[in-house]
Amino acid sequence: MPLEGLNHVTLLTVNHQVLKDFYSRILGLTAGLRPPFTSTGTWLYCGETPVVHLVELESPPKVQDTQIEHVAFSASRMAELLEHLRDNEVPYHVAVVPDVEIRQIHIFDPDGNHIEIQFAPEEEADLNSFKLETIRDLILNSGVPEWREGSPTSPV
Repeated sequence: MPLEGLNHVTLLTVNHQVLKDFYSRILGLTAGLRPPFTSTGTWLYCGETPVVHLVELESPPKVQDTQIEHVAFSASRMAELLEHLRDNEVPYHVAVVPDVEIRQIHIFDPDGNHIEIQFAPEEEADLNSFKLETIRDLILNSGVPEWREGSPTSPV
Protein backbone atom coordinates (compact mmCIF):
# COMPACT_ATOMS: atom_id res chain seq x y z
CA MET A 1 0.00 0.00 0.00
CA PRO A 2 2.46 2.71 -1.07
CA LEU A 3 1.38 6.35 -0.97
CA GLU A 4 0.58 7.83 -4.35
CA GLY A 5 0.77 11.56 -3.69
CA LEU A 6 -0.22 14.44 -1.45
CA ASN A 7 -3.95 15.20 -1.66
CA HIS A 8 -4.34 18.53 0.14
CA VAL A 9 -3.30 20.71 3.05
CA THR A 10 -5.86 22.20 5.45
CA LEU A 11 -5.36 25.72 6.76
CA LEU A 12 -7.33 26.94 9.78
CA THR A 13 -7.95 30.69 9.61
CA VAL A 14 -9.96 33.61 10.93
CA ASN A 15 -9.15 35.33 7.59
CA HIS A 16 -11.06 32.98 5.29
CA GLN A 17 -11.89 35.49 2.55
CA VAL A 18 -8.41 37.08 2.63
CA LEU A 19 -6.72 33.69 2.22
CA LYS A 20 -9.21 32.60 -0.44
CA ASP A 21 -8.40 35.75 -2.41
CA PHE A 22 -4.63 35.29 -1.98
CA TYR A 23 -4.56 31.67 -3.13
CA SER A 24 -6.88 32.48 -6.04
CA ARG A 25 -5.46 35.81 -7.21
CA ILE A 26 -1.77 35.26 -6.43
CA LEU A 27 -1.32 31.50 -6.94
CA GLY A 28 -4.10 30.85 -9.47
CA LEU A 29 -5.97 28.20 -7.49
CA THR A 30 -9.72 28.01 -8.14
CA ALA A 31 -12.56 27.43 -5.68
CA GLY A 32 -14.42 24.21 -6.34
CA LEU A 33 -16.69 21.53 -4.99
CA ARG A 34 -16.59 21.15 -1.21
CA PRO A 35 -18.68 18.58 0.61
CA PRO A 36 -21.37 19.99 2.94
CA PHE A 37 -19.23 19.98 6.09
CA THR A 38 -20.63 21.68 9.21
CA SER A 39 -17.72 24.15 9.14
CA THR A 40 -17.45 27.11 6.79
CA GLY A 41 -14.63 26.91 4.30
CA THR A 42 -13.42 26.55 0.74
CA TRP A 43 -11.62 23.90 -1.26
CA LEU A 44 -9.13 25.41 -3.68
CA TYR A 45 -8.13 23.38 -6.71
CA CYS A 46 -5.00 23.08 -8.83
CA GLY A 47 -6.51 21.75 -12.03
CA GLU A 48 -8.80 18.89 -11.01
CA THR A 49 -7.16 18.30 -7.61
CA PRO A 50 -8.23 20.01 -4.37
CA VAL A 51 -4.90 21.07 -2.84
CA VAL A 52 -5.76 23.70 -0.21
CA HIS A 53 -8.70 23.34 2.18
CA LEU A 54 -9.48 26.56 4.06
CA VAL A 55 -11.50 26.16 7.25
CA GLU A 56 -12.88 29.33 8.81
CA LEU A 57 -12.56 29.76 12.58
CA GLU A 58 -14.21 32.33 14.84
CA SER A 59 -11.00 32.90 16.80
CA PRO A 60 -7.34 32.27 15.95
CA PRO A 61 -6.17 28.66 16.29
CA LYS A 62 -4.24 27.87 19.45
CA VAL A 63 -1.00 26.44 18.10
CA GLN A 64 1.96 26.15 20.46
CA ASP A 65 4.62 24.73 18.19
CA THR A 66 4.04 24.19 14.51
CA GLN A 67 5.29 20.93 13.07
CA ILE A 68 4.89 21.69 9.37
CA GLU A 69 7.20 24.49 8.31
CA HIS A 70 5.98 24.92 4.72
CA VAL A 71 3.99 23.45 1.86
CA ALA A 72 5.55 23.17 -1.60
CA PHE A 73 3.99 23.31 -5.06
CA SER A 74 5.56 22.47 -8.42
CA ALA A 75 5.09 24.97 -11.20
CA SER A 76 6.31 26.18 -14.57
CA ARG A 77 6.81 29.64 -16.13
CA MET A 78 8.85 31.05 -13.26
CA ALA A 79 9.52 34.43 -14.90
CA GLU A 80 5.77 34.95 -15.30
CA LEU A 81 5.10 34.10 -11.64
CA LEU A 82 7.87 36.39 -10.40
CA GLU A 83 6.49 39.28 -12.44
CA HIS A 84 3.01 38.56 -11.04
CA LEU A 85 4.35 38.54 -7.47
CA ARG A 86 6.18 41.86 -7.99
CA ASP A 87 3.11 43.43 -9.62
CA ASN A 88 1.09 42.43 -6.54
CA GLU A 89 3.80 43.52 -4.07
CA VAL A 90 4.23 39.98 -2.70
CA PRO A 91 7.73 39.64 -1.21
CA TYR A 92 9.66 36.55 -2.24
CA HIS A 93 13.01 34.87 -1.78
CA VAL A 94 14.63 32.88 -4.59
CA ALA A 95 16.87 29.94 -3.73
CA VAL A 96 18.65 27.41 -5.93
CA VAL A 97 19.05 23.94 -4.42
CA PRO A 98 22.72 22.92 -4.50
CA ASP A 99 23.68 20.12 -6.92
CA VAL A 100 20.17 19.61 -8.37
CA GLU A 101 19.66 23.31 -9.30
CA ILE A 102 15.89 23.29 -8.59
CA ARG A 103 14.67 26.88 -8.32
CA GLN A 104 12.60 27.64 -5.21
CA ILE A 105 10.42 30.69 -4.69
CA HIS A 106 9.52 31.28 -1.03
CA ILE A 107 6.51 33.43 -0.14
CA PHE A 108 4.15 33.81 2.83
CA ASP A 109 0.36 34.00 2.70
CA PRO A 110 -1.53 36.68 4.69
CA ASP A 111 -1.73 34.35 7.73
CA GLY A 112 2.04 33.82 7.70
CA ASN A 113 2.04 30.32 6.20
CA HIS A 114 5.27 29.58 4.31
CA ILE A 115 4.77 28.48 0.69
CA GLU A 116 7.52 27.14 -1.54
CA ILE A 117 7.05 26.99 -5.31
CA GLN A 118 9.53 24.77 -7.17
CA PHE A 119 10.69 25.15 -10.75
CA ALA A 120 12.87 22.97 -12.95
CA PRO A 121 16.56 23.88 -13.34
CA GLU A 122 15.91 24.85 -16.97
CA GLU A 123 13.60 27.72 -15.93
CA GLU A 124 15.19 31.07 -16.75
CA ALA A 125 14.35 34.22 -14.79
CA ASP A 126 15.92 36.97 -12.70
CA LEU A 127 16.91 35.04 -9.56
CA ASN A 128 17.06 38.13 -7.34
CA SER A 129 14.73 38.16 -4.36
CA PHE A 130 12.04 40.87 -4.02
CA LYS A 131 11.64 42.78 -0.75
CA LEU A 132 14.14 40.48 0.94
CA GLU A 133 14.06 42.34 4.28
CA THR A 134 10.31 41.63 4.52
CA ILE A 135 10.94 37.93 3.86
CA ARG A 136 13.68 37.86 6.52
CA ASP A 137 11.27 39.38 9.06
CA LEU A 138 8.55 36.88 8.15
CA ILE A 139 10.94 33.93 8.45
CA LEU A 140 12.42 35.05 11.75
CA ASN A 141 9.00 35.83 13.23
CA SER A 142 7.43 32.58 12.07
CA GLY A 143 9.70 30.41 14.18
CA VAL A 144 11.63 28.73 11.39
CA PRO A 145 13.88 26.13 13.01
CA GLU A 146 17.46 27.20 13.73
CA TRP A 147 18.90 24.60 11.38
CA ARG A 148 17.45 26.55 8.44
CA GLU A 149 19.17 29.81 9.34
CA GLY A 150 22.30 30.25 7.29
CA SER A 151 21.64 27.21 5.09
CA PRO A 152 22.35 27.62 1.34
CA THR A 153 18.61 28.00 0.65
CA SER A 154 17.87 30.38 3.54
CA PRO A 155 17.76 34.17 3.18
CA VAL A 156 18.81 34.66 6.80
